Order: sequence, then structure tokens, then C-alpha cells
Amino acid sequence: MNYMLEPGMLVRHPQQLDWGVGQVQSRVGDRITVNFEHQGKVTIDGRIITLEPVWSVDHKD
Repeated sequence: MNYMLEPGMLVRHPQQLDWGVGQVQSRVGDRITVNFEHQGKVTIDGRIITLEPVWSVDHKD
């Protein structure tokens, strides 16, 4: 599934849900850089972790 990720897409880390929603910054091969709401910028090894796309985000005011 990571092969479909493009900059700007929203994702979640399946093992780090407390990081919140992240926005893909770049994907070069299996290296995916994501800026997460509560964790900041993280580089993910796509051979190990399959990020979950987020198709809609509920905003609570």
C-alpha cells in the first residue's frame, strides 16, 4: 500500500495512533517522510511499516 503514497496524502501509523494524522512529505523508494500532528517529522521504513491512508478527518471545534 505504501507504493500509492504521494506528498500531501494523510496517513496514520498503525502502531503509533497517539501520533495522530500525518501528512506525507516525500517518498523515495521505501523511505517515507511524514509530518505527524503530535510527533513531528518522522522517516518511516516502508519495508517494515505499512502506513494507513486517512480518507477523511473529523475536526472537533
